[in-house]
Amino acid sequence: MHHSNFVERERRKARGAVSNETGRFDLVRQDEDDGWDLPEDRGAFQTEVREERARSLITWNRSPDLPFDRSINPYRGCEHGCIYCFARPTHAYLGLSPGLDFETRLVARPNAAAVLRKELSARRYKVAPVAIGTNTDPYQPAEKDRGIMRDCLQVLAEFNHPVAIVTKGALIERDIDILAPMAELGLARVGISVTTLDAGLARRMEPRAPSPARRLKVIRRLTGAGIPVRAMVSPVVPALTDHELEAILQACSDAGADAASWIMLRLPREVSRLWQDWLAEHAPDRADRVMARLREMHGGRDYDPRWGHRMRGEGHYAEIVAQRFRAAARRLGLDRNVAQLRCDLFAVPPKAGDQLSLL
Repeated sequence: MHHSNFVERERRKARGAVSNETGRFDLVRQDEDDGWDLPEDRGAFQTEVREERARSLITWNRSPDLPFDRSINPYRGCEHGCIYCFARPTHAYLGLSPGLDFETRLVARPNAAAVLRKELSARRYKVAPVAIGTNTDPYQPAEKDRGIMRDCLQVLAEFNHPVAIVTKGALIERDIDILAPMAELGLARVGISVTTLDAGLARRMEPRAPSPARRLKVIRRLTGAGIPVRAMVSPVVPALTDHELEAILQACSDAGADAASWIMLRLPREVSRLWQDWLAEHAPDRADRVMARLREMHGGRDYDPRWGHRMRGEGHYAEIVAQRFRAAARRLGLDRNVAQLRCDLFAVPPKAGDQLSLL
């Protein structure tokens, strides 16, 4: 199945998607050490970051599939360009393509920390852990110059607010100075997503995310600083990365991770077509098998969005993966119940000029 809108290969070097709907691009670019050490001509598709004033920051969700009810996103879109990213369809709400636009036309929210401070200070605010990185990566390259995520973390630290971060970005190491003291108080956990240990496959599938070896180093650095890390094998890709499940868990455990989770590849809305285009180009010999397995888990469809089903799928194959994960996690001690993040320390810090409490 081919798509008429393929962008020629040279123009999308080091990008995940092979197609796009629009093509107005600017010349803004950031670089960070991502563990690849490859001198690389960035090709014709440059990354453009525009700014948006956030009116509100905390997003509320009611999904029974998710372990948190609130999240914040300092950025929209993500330059890591992971082809399978389930957040790609959100770019359509901005009138942009979930394809190349999602990874090249980003939105930064420079006032995020100020809005967050205001929301946490509201009288009716009730504390519970906030998730960051569930939609787009807060430690993508744009963060290096902007520091919006760091500003948000500083606010959370001031309020003693619990936070769970999910990232593939090595830039999180910069913020160990904030995260380590928070972790010591039981206020912070990090999930590092490792999909494959095969550097070549990672390069094609997650073109601007740090290499697998670099992500393992991030786990070592964070856990070495006392910040607990969950290894996230997500997504597991049938017939492409599923055979690596045990090896990934072993490598993350060796690097210091104390917990683990997994999610099966999900292809909501436009992601299905983008993924199939990618398969046709990068793994044509596996394409049919990958899709057959996915459809088998979703009642013949590419994806079934039902709650309780969408993260894992169902049927024989899904059950085998679940069993393998449980066995490996148990063997490595990654199946322990981790301590809940603390909510009892939360307090709105006094503002300049406030009457200080006498207690």
